[in-house]
Order: sequence, then structure tokens, then C-alpha cells
Amino acid sequence: MSLADDRTSTADRLLTARGLRKSFGENEVLRGIDLTLHRGEVVVLIGPSGSGKTTVLRALNGLETPDAGEIVVAGGPDIDFAPTERVPARVQKQKRLALRDRSAMVFQHHNLFPHLTVLQNVIEGPWRVQGRPKAEVVAEAQALLARVGLADKADARPHELSGGQQQRVGIVRALALRPDLLLFDEPTSALDPELVGEVLLVIKELADDGWSMVVVTHELSFAREAADHVLFMDGGVVIEQGSPGQLFGAPQHERTKRFLTRILRPLDGD
Repeated sequence: MSLADDRTSTADRLLTARGLRKSFGENEVLRGIDLTLHRGEVVVLIGPSGSGKTTVLRALNGLETPDAGEIVVAGGPDIDFAPTERVPARVQKQKRLALRDRSAMVFQHHNLFPHLTVLQNVIEGPWRVQGRPKAEVVAEAQALLARVGLADKADARPHELSGGQQQRVGIVRALALRPDLLLFDEPTSALDPELVGEVLLVIKELADDGWSMVVVTHELSFAREAADHVLFMDGGVVIEQGSPGQLFGAPQHERTKRFLTRILRPLDGD
């Protein structure tokens, strides 16, 4: 049994990924990834660029199809990524779409529709895709924008916002879908340094409110403060995992120690 499986009761488990493998041509980017997330938990993936972190997120969101492995979500769907001769591609696609319905992803680049206002960007998914009543969706979107300090930007276009404001809109757009799981793919990597804090504060507040989330980030100070569980990845495998105190305070694997020494030394010197 893995460290992840021991963290809390099975009844609280929201998502389990087992043995995820993925190759792009000759490049095997995931080599048997296991990950467990419990309700209300924040799991943070760290590691060098190219270690497979984003591919894990895309698999959890149904945007990427692993070559092998299994994803089990409480209440369904359960997806066994078996070869297509065993499971028809049509069935696999349906399951991936069902998986996507349970989660919402915030990307490195906010990807807002430039021709729509902030409010229109937020309501597009829940209104047009989920088919919820427009009045209900608009009221909820306005409340969410107010929550992240953007109530006065509802009628603005994306180009009128700062990078940090645009990313906060991206977070609100994800929240408006009412997902069970929030996925963040390096949400601050495209921002100017002075804008990073405002976005991380919103994510930290969501964590404090009990949202279940998986976060890929290079902001290790955020990981130390907000994560319940941290996985260090390199070369498509999980090298080491544990609580922030365990992984940052007493790493066991030499590769983890080298990574943290290189990254954390400037932070500890502040």
C-alpha cells in the first residue's frame, strides 16, 4: 500500500489513478504513475520541467489518453485504459468526457475568449455547455467575480485586464462549472513576478474553503503552505511523496534532495 493510500479513509477518496503510462513516439513521459486524492485535499506535483506533471493533469481531466493504467472517481466514471481491441474507442471517449465533467482545469495561459466580456467568458460553459438557466449562471458568476475582487470588471474585455486579473477570471470560469475537482497547471508561470501573489492567494483561499485540487507548480513556498500532500516527479515517475513537512523538511531520496537544494536555497535566504 502506498503512502497516498494510507492518508485517510477509503470513504473520503475522490480519485485514484493507478499505473498511468503514456508515450509520445519514443518518449515515455509517464512510467507508471499512482496518485490518490481525497475530498477537500490539495495534492501538489513538483519536479523539473519535462517530468510528466502536466501530462498527469491532462489525463485526470480527460484531455490526454494514457496508454495504460486506470482512473477511478468516486461515483464514477472508472476508466481502464486498456487497448482499444478490448474496450471500443467509442466507450473510452464517453468515459473520458464523463471524467471531464467532474473536473475543471486552469491552464498556464488563461485562454479567455478575446471577443467576450469577462462575464460572458465565465457563463459560457455553465450556460451553453451544461445547459443551466442563464439567470442562475449570471448571478453565480457575478458572486464569484466579487469573491476574487473583480466585480467591477464584469463588462471588461480580456485585453483590458492585467495578467493576474485574467488568470483570476480563468479560475472563476473553472469554479462556475461546479466541478468536484480543480486542476491547476502552473497557473502563475506566465505571470510577471509581481502578479504571482494575487493568483496564489486566490488558490490558497480555495484550498482553505475545502476545494479538492491537484496543482502543478514551481512555487514551492506555496506548496509548503497550501498542500496536504506533495509528489516529486522526475523522468515520468513519482520519486518521492509525503506531507510538505516530510518532503521539504526531510527528503529521503537523493534526487529529491538535489532538486530541493537547488530550488529552495534562494527561498530560505530571503
